Amino acid sequence: MLKHAIPPASFFTQVPNEILRHPRLSSDAVRLLTWQLSLPDGANEPLSKTAERAGIKKIAFLRAKRQLLGEGYLHEWRLQGEGGRWSTTQLVSSVPLSAEEALAVRGGGPPTGGIPAAGEPTGRSVGRYPKDNNGENSCHPPSPAAGETAEQAAGQAADPPPEWTGPPAPLIERGARALAAVARAERRLRLSAPDVARLAPLAGEWLQRGVPMAEFREALTARLPRVVHHPAGLVRDRLVRKMPPAPAFAAQRASMPQVGGAPPPRVAGMRECGGDHVQPRLFRPVADEVLCRECCCDAPAVPGAVAAALRGAGAVRAALRGGGGAVPV
Repeated sequence: MLKHAIPPASFFTQVPNEILRHPRLSSDAVRLLTWQLSLPDGANEPLSKTAERAGIKKIAFLRAKRQLLGEGYLHEWRLQGEGGRWSTTQLVSSVPLSAEEALAVRGGGPPTGGIPAAGEPTGRSVGRYPKDNNGENSCHPPSPAAGETAEQAAGQAADPPPEWTGPPAPLIERGARALAAVARAERRLRLSAPDVARLAPLAGEWLQRGVPMAEFREALTARLPRVVHHPAGLVRDRLVRKMPPAPAFAAQRASMPQVGGAPPPRVAGMRECGGDHVQPRLFRPVADEVLCRECCCDAPAVPGAVAAALRGAGAVRAALRGGGGAVPV
């Protein structure tokens, strides 16, 4: 492998190799982070705008954003201002930061909601109002009410683990049905249709990891507080925090059917119809019949001796085929 690199004299950004070679960051996540780090000081470009300029689609952007949040390169704080509008402050860094370190860089604590202190109004930091193509500032979560548990308040900002990439579409549909069933059974976890749609990928990930429905329901409904002020946030927090680990490669191999224990072929237990067909027709008998359903409906009643002869002929043909012999025509 040959390499020819000329260091740029101007208009360049120093990026640590840990970012470029990060084993858990996708190429979209690296591109978003390096693009943000290359912006001049004071630039107020939200991550969604960077994704739009970089040509990153919505689903890929959300996945990359989750990875950056999970690895500590991105931190977010939501604050409700005057008029009930929600704004988001985002912090990107060239090194991973813990929540405490990010707060120290930001220079304050996370917003707790309520009426902001008096002063000059501030502009929105991220996204458009009320609808954003990349999913930012598109919901208006209520402020944590008195008596609400930290688990419910944390659910709004909880994100899946960095290795999470999303289950296939059939499992997402099954996850939506599982969430709807839990919401119907437990009134404190009433979820709207948009809530179910947003949480369905997480529920599908549970099903992809082999969690039975009873265990899934128990994880969401066990030890609920008497009053749940924000059901969607609580469900999201539990789906993320209690998500079982993905099965190891050895466990997956052990659960796969071996060569000797492979499932039987689809034609096992089927029999060739003894009726008059242009080509041989297989059917699955209920008892010891030798004619398929169509032939039984069309054929007139036959004496018992004739029926026994037909069954014997079918048994002979099956024995000859099983022994590798040729069937006379």
